[in-house]
Amino acid sequence: MRKAVPSEITKVKARQILDSRGIPTVEVDLHTNKGVFRASAPSGASSGMYEAIELRDGEKGTYLGNSVNRAVKNINEKISVALVGMDPTLQSQIDQVLIDLDKTENKVNFIPNMIIFTRLGSSSVEELQVSLHKHIADLSGQTSPLLPVPVFTLISGGKHAGNDLAIQEIMILPVGSNTFEEALQMGSETYHHLKAVITEIHGAHGCNVGEDDGLDLVQKAIVRTGYNEKIKIAIGVTATEFCIGTKYDLDFKTPNKSGQNFKSGQDMIDMYKELCTDYPIVSIEDPFDKEDWEHVKYFTNLGICQVVGGDLIMSNPKRIERAIQENACNALLLKVNQIGTVTEAIEVVKMAKDAQWGVVISQRSGETEDSFISDLSVGLATSQIKAGAPCRGERLAKYNQLLRIEEELGDQAVYTGEKWRN
Repeated sequence: MRKAVPSEITKVKARQILDSRGIPTVEVDLHTNKGVFRASAPSGASSGMYEAIELRDGEKGTYLGNSVNRAVKNINEKISVALVGMDPTLQSQIDQVLIDLDKTENKVNFIPNMIIFTRLGSSSVEELQVSLHKHIADLSGQTSPLLPVPVFTLISGGKHAGNDLAIQEIMILPVGSNTFEEALQMGSETYHHLKAVITEIHGAHGCNVGEDDGLDLVQKAIVRTGYNEKIKIAIGVTATEFCIGTKYDLDFKTPNKSGQNFKSGQDMIDMYKELCTDYPIVSIEDPFDKEDWEHVKYFTNLGICQVVGGDLIMSNPKRIERAIQENACNALLLKVNQIGTVTEAIEVVKMAKDAQWGVVISQRSGETEDSFISDLSVGLATSQIKAGAPCRGERLAKYNQLLRIEEELGDQAVYTGEKWRN
């Protein structure tokens, strides 16, 4: 019998494409002797000093300084040379080569993304003849696949919207569904009911809402679906955006503001307590500034809801370790292009789980049609995935992939549901 030929990387080819915001990002074709595998990288509207830094050209005459031609050149001329000839199934070895090539803590020399790492996984799937989520599970030692609860964005504020809403997102979690397919249906129906509610109250041209108004609208939409207790609410605050010194300016988007809506850290805690009493809020992301450890620790210890560390920890192992030691939050927001490699992503998820934290795999605001985070979420059994509203191709690519995975798993499929925090 003819011996199987092992897989080998023969070429890595990068190019510049546009993300969902019309801003340049990187796409890579990974060539092996088994085929060609393509992936693209997301990017975020907000970034910090503790995450992997995006490499952009900074030339104002080209895409307003946002082009990524240097990153493309680095991949084609440096990364490609280092990876050609390697076995794509040896994930940890490849990740180490990439880390050694960069030689910086924040991976500033190469645009941080999972594009190559993703398709290395896909080419491994071709070689090993397993699903991508199964390959990721094998790499991490995870034995039971898990379909995550989707965290759907229904109303956007903060930097992401032209309204007066200071907080970045109002979201829903269909924790009461029995399957992911049913959860997606709940999310879609609520989304469409919300559009109808907004039109009835504010007219066809939308609305300009504040925190309470936005939550009221979402609650009305949930009631109209009839799902009520099966759907919970989450808010993504991203308080760093409106923190000035030790105060929080909830009017930061309003011209000629009076300054009467500046809140102290304790005022913010009181506001969150009231919101969690008035609405079925079960999760709050980044309720304080990324360096306001005092108030986030105090709020987390109240045990009111899940407290998600996004800007606070930025998927950075050192920040995660500190947050665990100080009990500064109880859930990790993992953005794959913040961490850099699959191996590092597996390590920080393990850190979070060992601390009994929740884990939320998240998209970025500048997304592509790549659905890798869906397989990553199932493979690492993260229990929650945040991929935006149930609309638009770059978001639905993630949710539709989860539908396919659930179908593929059949009787083995387990939806997280009410155990979403575990």
